Formats: sequence, structure tokens, C-alpha cells
Amino acid sequence: MSVRVRFAPSPTGYLHVGGLRTALYNYLFAKNQGGTFILRIEDTDRTRLVEGAQEALIQSLKWAGIEHDEGPGKDGGKGPYIQSERFDLYRKYSEELIANDSAYYAFDTSEEIDAMRERQKKSGIAPKYDRSSMKNQYTLGDVETKKLLDSNAPHVVRLKVPFNEEIHFKDVIRGDVSVKGRDVDDQILLKSDGFPTYHLANVVDDHLMEITHVIRGEEWLPSTPKHILLYKAFGWEAPKFAHLPLLLNNNKTKLSKRHGDVAVEDFRQKGYIKEAFVNFVSLLGWNPSGENEIHSIDDLINGFNLEKVNKGGAIFDRPKLEWMNSMYLRQSPLEDLYKQIENKLSDSNITKDKEYIKSVINLLKERITFAHEIIEFGDYMFDKPKSFDEKYEKKQWKEDTLQKIEPLIQNFKALDTWNVDTMHKIAEDYINSNNMKFGQIMHPIRLMITGKPVGAGMFETMEILGKDECIDRFNDFIQKKKNA
Repeated sequence: MSVRVRFAPSPTGYLHVGGLRTALYNYLFAKNQGGTFILRIEDTDRTRLVEGAQEALIQSLKWAGIEHDEGPGKDGGKGPYIQSERFDLYRKYSEELIANDSAYYAFDTSEEIDAMRERQKKSGIAPKYDRSSMKNQYTLGDVETKKLLDSNAPHVVRLKVPFNEEIHFKDVIRGDVSVKGRDVDDQILLKSDGFPTYHLANVVDDHLMEITHVIRGEEWLPSTPKHILLYKAFGWEAPKFAHLPLLLNNNKTKLSKRHGDVAVEDFRQKGYIKEAFVNFVSLLGWNPSGENEIHSIDDLINGFNLEKVNKGGAIFDRPKLEWMNSMYLRQSPLEDLYKQIENKLSDSNITKDKEYIKSVINLLKERITFAHEIIEFGDYMFDKPKSFDEKYEKKQWKEDTLQKIEPLIQNFKALDTWNVDTMHKIAEDYINSNNMKFGQIMHPIRLMITGKPVGAGMFETMEILGKDECIDRFNDFIQKKKNA
């Protein structure tokens, strides 16, 4: 059977980076194996639904380049599977479980469940449904159970866990796992409102969709024994399971909003390049062979190996993510970078023409992490400096600086051709004939032109600004010094 995997998020908010990592690993594995990647929206918990979350999830996946291969399709499309549109299926299969004594009806109220848990807590027992003492079809008997069902009494359907068995399964990442049946709760499968829980809907859908590998987060590992029992109860072959490691902060705590952005949308809005972000997320728990960390999506697909995913938590190293973004930024087409900042240019009232902006991007792209930083970092490329770095000015501009540099400025003014080569030749001849060092003239020039101590090559900067603009800035700065 060919590989079939699924990503099954709940629409309870924006897509978490951990969710993106799960989706990405499913996608990479499917493509590596020539298989099928399915998107399924698990919206059975109606109390936690967030309006617009489903659309946001799909948009974040599309932004990351993760497209699903099949779906029920509407109007010729291939939209995701939606669990809330499949409720009749889950009720049917819950009845099948009751019929073969793998599940049962329970009629306890929420207050009775709370009281049970409180008794267990006081006795030092881990909270778990007590089948032998609560109101269910085993304690009530068939006659009373039928009577309650006929009267539409509120009830749930619970999984009947075989307490005396051990539940075994092999995890692709974690190896052999064994859990005692007595440690597994009689999980609710169908709620009193008729909605299935995650466990029932998940297993039924994975079987009907012929999922061969369930690749999901470590937090679902404790649920897997219940799922194994369900597969056994239905007489179905279980898929292979692979539980991905947690994402951690640098201090080894679980990645959460308290420590910074965790939603894919947050990173997208901050200007991260999608290829860089996907590359970074793909390495959170797995790495292709070799020391290179920059990989195209094709590289990731070709090299992906589910068995090489680490068991231990993966550190979400934000500085490394920024470094990776800067690497991708340097390689990005200027047109793409221009599009990233087009709206911000308008917001900043920058009216320079497109080709000029692209030349500035090309000049500064190796000195920034995000494209939009050009507007602030390179503000002097769009207007004359409104202020000058005080420490830099104090260090580079001495009493005799103007006297030393003014003849060179006159030589610049006399140039007929204004480019890097001609300016460099003029400057080189000047410092050689005056027994000076290059820094003695370049730092004052940088101060006069940009007002800042750091930037791109000075002659490259001056070439883009143009002769008239540079001469104006020289004149303005000199006049400022003379008036001081």
C-alpha cells in the first residue's frame, strides 16, 4: 500500500509552529515516499472553535507551501475533510463498538463524575472512570439501560478498556511502547450531545482514509494505547505511529506564548521569508546528513527520513532563525524583496522609483535580517540625514578634519564620471600623495553622507545616491561645521 498521511489540526486559533512542524514532516514524508498528504479539520470540540481559525490555518499552510493532495472537493476543488460533516459515521461506529462489547453507555452527571474524582483524589488514586461503581450499563443492567435510552436520558459512550491486558505498539521514533490496561481510562467516545471525541473520530477517519502513518506531536503519545484498543475492537489494522519531540525554548521549557511568538502568522507578519522559516522548522528534531543547514524544499523532501527524527525536545533557537532568514534574504530576487516592503515604503512616504529602491536593497541586503529593516537602517538612502551619530562624529571629526578632507571633496566635485571606480581612484591617489590612511578619509565621508558609523561600501553608497546628492550633503555638513 502506498504511503498516506494526514495533518489534522483543530480550528481553535492560529497555526502554532509545532503544528507547522507536524504538517511539514507529514508533507516531507509523503513526498519522499511518493505518497499522499491529506488535510483534515478536526472540529468536533465545538466549545473551543474560533471563528475564522480554519481559514487562517489553511492560509498559513499555503504560505509555507504545504498543499494537500486530496479532499472531498466542492465546486471542483479539493478542500480539506471536515469532521463535523461526518457525524453520522461516528455514531454508526460507536454502536458497532457497543454491539461487540468494546464500549458501553454511561449515564453519570458531571456532578457525579466530579464527586468520583474527589473520592479518588482523597484516596491517593489517579483520577479514572470507575466502571464498577458509576452509572453505566454494567452496573445498571440491560433493562434499566434500555429504559434510560428510550427516555432519551443524557448519556455518553465510553471505551471498555481490558484492565488485565498490556497494550503494545511500536513507535517509529521511540521504539517499543507498552502500557498496562489498568492505567488507561475508559475514555468517552461519544459525548452526550452526540458529538464524537477526538479519539473515536480520529481512529474512524484514519481507517476510512487508509492512513498508513500517523505522524503527530509527543503530546498525543498517552492517547495512542486507547487508539490501539479501538483498532483492535474494530478488527482493523493500525497505522504506524511516530510521535515528534516537543519544541522547547532555550531554557528547555515548553515553547509557549509567554516566551515570544509561537503562531506562524506572527512570524509571517514580522517579515520572515517563507523558505527560510520552513527550512528552520524542518530542522527542529531532524537534520539531513552533512553540515550544511540551508536546504531547498526539494533537498528536504529528498533527504527526509522519519526514523532519523530525534526523541529529545528540539530547541527553538530564535537567533538561529534570524540568521537563516538573513541568509535567504541575500539570495532572494530583488523583485521579491521589493514586494515585501512596497506597502511599508508607502507608509513611510518614500516616493523613490522602483529601480532606485531595488538598487538600495541590493546594496544593503547583506547587512539586514528582514527586508523592511532597509527603511530604518538605510534611511539616509531616501533623504538627507536628519541627525548624526554623536559618538561617531566626536571620534571621526577633529579640528583639522575639514582641512584634511576638503581638497578631496573638491576632487570629487570635478569628476565627470561618478561611479565606484572613479571615486576609488581619486581617493586612493589623494591618500597616497598625502601619506594618509584610508580610514582617515572614509570615516569622515561616511559621517557626512550617512550620519551613521555602519553601512555598505561607501563608494557603492555614493554611486547610488548620485553626484548631486552627495555634493549637497558635503556642502551642508561643511556649512554646519563652519556655523558651529
